Amino acid sequence: MGLGELHEDYRRNGLAGRVGFGERPALLVIDFVNAYVTPGSPLYAAPGVPDAVQASLPLLQAARAAGVPVIYTTVSYAPDGRDGGVFVRKVPALLQLTPDSALARVVDALAPAPGELVIEKKYASAFFGTHLAPTLTAARVDTVIMVGCSTSGCIRASAVDGMQHGFRVIVPRECVGDRAPGPHEASLFDIDGKYGDVVGVAEALAYLGARHG
Repeated sequence: MGLGELHEDYRRNGLAGRVGFGERPALLVIDFVNAYVTPGSPLYAAPGVPDAVQASLPLLQAARAAGVPVIYTTVSYAPDGRDGGVFVRKVPALLQLTPDSALARVVDALAPAPGELVIEKKYASAFFGTHLAPTLTAARVDTVIMVGCSTSGCIRASAVDGMQHGFRVIVPRECVGDRAPGPHEASLFDIDGKYGDVVGVAEALAYLGARHG
């Protein structure tokens, strides 16, 4: 069964419903750090992640123009990985991300503006072990637009947790990237089937533009 047939099967049997955009969005920029766009880094993921960075630029600009909260996540660990638990044993490449490493910094093209929150996390989900959920709740956010990487890792994990915390999860497909097309497409399918809406970036831009207008 191809993806098209599987998509129809999901809809016919009560999966892949539409959650839609809510009234109070936030833009969550997940782990768009130099490690994923720097040749020679063990986490380098081209062309998927560099392409997603570029596709996210107009969305970030639209969110700022509309006064929508923008929140970033990054990842870093102590050099010996003592704060990374089993995760850094499973993925030793993560040990490149130390607090003093340029690889752990947000890419210049999407650098946080003054006053925008940056949350450091240790695990895949942006919600796990962080204050992200109460921060969004306190701001009365109901919709989380997620961009970043990797699709099969931190994006998917954050989408699952975002839904479980009661947020409408929106993932613009052009604005997330991965190391390989297979995991990327499978994860987008899974997110759209069970946890949130995978949309074209044009739809997300139109939503934000309407808020600004």
